[in-house]
Amino acid sequence: MTRVLLVGTTTGYQIRSFGAAAENLGVSLVFVSDRCDQLDDPWSDGAIPVKFHDTERSVAAVVAACTDDPPVGVIAVGDRPAVLAAHVTTALGLPGNAPAAAEVSRNKLKSRQAFASAGLLTPIFALATTTDDPEALPDVGYPAVIKPLALSGSRGVMRVDTRSQHLDAFARLVRLLQSPDVVSERDPAHTHVLVEQFIPGREYAVEGVLTAGAFRLLTIFDKPDLLDGPFFEETMYITPSLAPADVQRSIVESVAAAARAIGLAHGPVHAECRVNDRGVYVLEVAPRPIGGLCSKAVRFARRDGSIASLEEVLLRHAIGDDTSAYVLEPVASGVMMIPIPRRGVYRGVSGVDGARCVEGIDEVLITTKPDARLVPLPEGRSYLGFIFARAETSPAVEGALRAAHGRLAFTIDRDLDVV
Repeated sequence: MTRVLLVGTTTGYQIRSFGAAAENLGVSLVFVSDRCDQLDDPWSDGAIPVKFHDTERSVAAVVAACTDDPPVGVIAVGDRPAVLAAHVTTALGLPGNAPAAAEVSRNKLKSRQAFASAGLLTPIFALATTTDDPEALPDVGYPAVIKPLALSGSRGVMRVDTRSQHLDAFARLVRLLQSPDVVSERDPAHTHVLVEQFIPGREYAVEGVLTAGAFRLLTIFDKPDLLDGPFFEETMYITPSLAPADVQRSIVESVAAAARAIGLAHGPVHAECRVNDRGVYVLEVAPRPIGGLCSKAVRFARRDGSIASLEEVLLRHAIGDDTSAYVLEPVASGVMMIPIPRRGVYRGVSGVDGARCVEGIDEVLITTKPDARLVPLPEGRSYLGFIFARAETSPAVEGALRAAHGRLAFTIDRDLDVV
């Protein structure tokens, strides 16, 4: 049976989605995940245990596990897994990205430098370290954005409009970067901070795939909510995009150019960008698909009427199939990542049945478990759940998502600090 390696974390939502797609295709999916190698298959999934911070030993473990039955492709789910996946494809001689390119894609400073060198629109930016004297922080003008180099999902990203806000945000980001869960990643990038000019404009997300360096667009997502700060919590992704055709062409051209600037060559691409009257600013280009359960918001169709998930398209690409026949399903769709309204302890939700009854709603998934401690951005890194919708038009999808969200009522108790 054809084997594909899926490199991800043990808690990733997309693991199950890829598993279902692999079963449909008759592909054997082998998980490579960060877990203890001293336990005997604790999740009963036959995964190859690795440690993302120990690249050399992890690659050796994967290669050894694949000696008798080598895979034909590798897919990464997540930014840290994407770096290891690049090392694995290189070691196994499979199509993929150079490790150096994957490293650049994950590091916001290195990405900015690569984009600037390629002549792409780039804000003024400067680097600081977590041990710098706050009074000596670099000044790029205001408004500005302060962010970590290697955290994802807008975690730690803050807009500042004054020097006083800048100092407060810097202290807050340093506390986050020194928190146990971040320190446990053992990433030197977490000792640095990027400061850059705030980029006004509308924000978009792009899904695509690279084949031997050639970029093919899968879809552009609109983000209807303005992301102007002070934090940058993403809420909705809706496709097809309502941006003018010339803007969409510029987005695709800029993302393809940014991928070349980084050196990405093969596999899935997820990009984020902002567009204003100056043009397209590419914020990031990652060698992975869109995260979480958001991929459920998009489906692809063939001329014969068959429907495929994003995971199925990417698996077909990984095994060398021609995926050019798959195009975006001719219906508008979208997802809302239900935001965490405040810090506290989650007790439950009401109104789910009512939300599901809203016209156009496909599914309402509450993924947070009762009694879980909720932490909103910029420190947090999760959502309460997801709402999915399909309709004839993108505005109808947006309306359905907002109406369904409006019917949900979350009970969140105050989170008492333990002294």
